[in-house]
Amino acid sequence: MRMALGVSYHGQRYQGWQSQPSGQTVQDRLEAALAQFATQPVSTLCAGRTDAGVHGLMQVVHFDTALQRGPFSWVRGTNAFLPPDIAVHWAQPVPEAFHARASATARRYAYVLLQSPVRPSVDAGRVGWVFRPLDGDAMREAAASLLGEHDFSSFRASACQALSPVKTLHRIDITRKGPAQPEPGEDWSPCYWRFEFEGNAFLHHMIRNIMGCLVAIGQGAKPSAWMAEVLAARSRNAAAPTFSPDGLYFLGPVYDAAWGLPSRTAAYDALP
Repeated sequence: MRMALGVSYHGQRYQGWQSQPSGQTVQDRLEAALAQFATQPVSTLCAGRTDAGVHGLMQVVHFDTALQRGPFSWVRGTNAFLPPDIAVHWAQPVPEAFHARASATARRYAYVLLQSPVRPSVDAGRVGWVFRPLDGDAMREAAASLLGEHDFSSFRASACQALSPVKTLHRIDITRKGPAQPEPGEDWSPCYWRFEFEGNAFLHHMIRNIMGCLVAIGQGAKPSAWMAEVLAARSRNAAAPTFSPDGLYFLGPVYDAAWGLPSRTAAYDALP
């Protein structure tokens, strides 16, 4: 039968999702745990690969197996062999027509950014960091120019293996969480920014490259209209440097409701 799993992970100590000879990837650890539980090799396919240092709140994978176990047994049994920073949240049998990647109609990411004169400590590795205040209205105006179907070559890594740079961004939401007024003795208040992206698919480093441009605009180094110029250039040289992976989270794929799979996890609400 075919099983689907919802998996979360803290990606800081892994070399991304996709299996590598080093074995230091999330896929390697998950498949090793599944093999121990199932007492046979298990090969998984995921909804969306993530880079080194990037986190996942609801990665979805599927695999085929002859082992007959209940969904909760797959959750508890696999988690027993996983390291503390990777966990299976749900398991569900699916029809053979289901494919974790091909059946997804969209994918969702969030970037969490700490705005503070002091670097992160307890949330180091879990958030990006800027030490200058950001202009939310300027960033939202710039982000609006990216919505819809475009050639995103300017935000594409040189190692990207996508067949086409043309993707469709459905939504970019930018919200701020923190005090509205500065603390005594401060010119501005530390806070968190949350950037949410939803699109049909994403290029390698696409969100991190967009984040680099949004931060440059938010800090006043570039005007809002610059984002449209970068997009139109269709050249990676036109954009800002790639931003840190620390605050990037794969929120998960979007599937047709007919598949009956969970659409979110409690961890969504734990992010700032």
